[in-house]
Amino acid sequence: MNIVRVTIDPASPVALGRVDTVRVDATTEKDIALHKAKDEMQAMQDAAKFTRRVRKRLGFSQAEFAERINVSLDTIRNWEQGKRSPTGAAKALLKVLDKAPEAALAALD
Repeated sequence: MNIVRVTIDPASPVALGRVDTVRVDATTEKDIALHKAKDEMQAMQDAAKFTRRVRKRLGFSQAEFAERINVSLDTIRNWEQGKRSPTGAAKALLKVLDKAPEAALAALD
């Protein structure tokens, strides 16, 4: 094991995770709201990609997938377009379908 010695400059706000208090103080509520909206939009897009990937890996059309997991076709479309995001049991079901598709599909029959 090598030992590495590091000198931290206390005056440098970016040194090893230090907080840039000037930037933090300059951040407005509007900036925070914009960042939050961007984060939520990214999460919705990630959920949409995940839903689409699970469905395609199973080889189902949107209509077939909706029928197999007992949700409406509009729900599947909304998930895949990022208009809505699966929550609760639907999110759990998608995770199970991703990790153990045979068992999940057998349980749904």
